[in-house]
Amino acid sequence: MTAAPSRPPVRPNIIVILADDLGYGDVGAYGGRDVQTPNIDRLAASGVRMTDFYANQATCAPSRAALMLGKYQQRFGFFGNPGARNLESYGLPGSERTLPERLKARGYATAMVGKWHLGYTPPSSPNARGFDSFFGFLEGAFAYTAHASSGSKAALRDGKPATMPAHTTEAFTKEAVDFIDQHKSSPFFIYASYNAVHAPLQTTQAYLDRVKGIKDPDRRTYLAMLLALDDGVGEIVKALERNGLRQNTLIVFTSDNGGPTWQTTSTNGPLNGVKVTTLEGGIRVPTIFSWPGVVPQGRTSATVGIGMDITATALRAANAPTDGLDGVNLLPYLRGKKSGDAHRQLFWESTMFGAVREGRWKLVRAEGDYFLFDLHSDLGERRDLAAVHPRRVARMKTALAVWAATMAPPGNWMMTPRPESKGKYAQLVRGYVDGAAVNPRPLLYGGGPE
Repeated sequence: MTAAPSRPPVRPNIIVILADDLGYGDVGAYGGRDVQTPNIDRLAASGVRMTDFYANQATCAPSRAALMLGKYQQRFGFFGNPGARNLESYGLPGSERTLPERLKARGYATAMVGKWHLGYTPPSSPNARGFDSFFGFLEGAFAYTAHASSGSKAALRDGKPATMPAHTTEAFTKEAVDFIDQHKSSPFFIYASYNAVHAPLQTTQAYLDRVKGIKDPDRRTYLAMLLALDDGVGEIVKALERNGLRQNTLIVFTSDNGGPTWQTTSTNGPLNGVKVTTLEGGIRVPTIFSWPGVVPQGRTSATVGIGMDITATALRAANAPTDGLDGVNLLPYLRGKKSGDAHRQLFWESTMFGAVREGRWKLVRAEGDYFLFDLHSDLGERRDLAAVHPRRVARMKTALAVWAATMAPPGNWMMTPRPESKGKYAQLVRGYVDGAAVNPRPLLYGGGPE
C-alpha cells in the first residue's frame, strides 16, 4: 500500500461511475468468479476498496437523488421510485443545488451519460440541473441495443431526441471518453450513470461470445452485460491516461442498490437479501475510490459510508463548500488520517421498509416487523437477535422514528403498494432471514417497490 501525500491537488477532475443493480458479489474485487472484471479490479487495486459502503436506498431513483444532492433523499419526499401519478411534479427540488451545479460554480465542465430517473419534464432534466451536456435517457429502464425486442429506446441528447445507439453501454462509454478528450485542459465532472446491469437482459453477440462456457442463457447474458460495463471502466481510465490526467482525477465506482437476483441472476455474494430489501444484499454495494497519489493504493477500508458521502467527498476534493449536506467527506478516512465510521448512525426508510445501522448493529423494519442483527458476527443476517436485545431494539426503533419525523412526506408521485401487498414484504424478509427460497416477484408486481 502506498502512502498518500500531505496535500491533494487543487480542483481535480471527478468521475462518478454508477452501475445499476450491480450485486455486491458480481465483480472480481468483491469475490465474483463467474467472469473476469479486470478493469474494475484494477481500479480497486489503484485505490481504496470499501467493504461497508451503502446505497441510500434499496431502489434506483431515491439513491440517485441522494447522490445528486448529498443529503438524505427523504428530506424531499424521495422515499421510493415514481409510479404513474403526478409525474409533472416529480424531480429534484429546485431549491436545492445538485452536485454538478455546485461544481460548475467552481469552474468545472459537467457531463452526464446514461440513466437519469430523476424527472421527466424539461425543468427536472439533467441539462436543467447542472449538466452542460447529457446523452442518455430519463426512464428507469432502457433497451441495450437498437434492435432489442423490448425496452424504451427514447434516447436523448441535451433534451432532444437522439438516434438509439447500436449498443448503449458502448455508446455511453464513448461519450464519456470524448468528453475527456475535449476537456483535458480544464477541470471536469463526469457522471457515467450506466444502465448496466439493470434489466432487460440484452447484449450483443460479440459479448455473448466472450462467455460461451455459461450454460444458463440468462446468466450468460447478464455476465456479457457486466463485461461491457467493465470494458467501459477500462476505456475511461485509458482516456485519462492517454491525456496525462490520471494522477489528477478522482474516480468513484459504485452501484445504486444491490442486485435483484430473481430478475437478472446477479449475486450479492455473502450478503442476504436483494434489491428492494434493507437486508445487506439490497443496500450494501461495491464501492471504490481511486485517486493515485492522494488516496492510498491497494487499501481495503471497513469504514461505514453511504452514497451521499460521495457528493461531500467530491466537493471537498474540488475545494467547494459542503454546507448543509448530510453526506460526510470521506477523504480523511480514505487517506488513513481518520479511523472508525463516518456516521454514528445511518437510516433507510420507505413505505414498507426501513433500517438503522449503528456500529456493528443493524435494525431492519419490514412493515410492522423488526429484526436485529450483529453484522460483525452475522454478515449474512441469519440470526435475528431482536428477542435477545429488546432494549436495543426499542432504542433503535425510537432513533428511526425520530429521524423519520424530521423528513418530508412522500412525494405525491411515488409508487404506493396495493392493498393486496399488505404483509407480503414482511413475509419476504422473514423468508430471507430463515433461509427459505423466496421469489420477490409477487410483491413487486403486486404494487410494491420496483
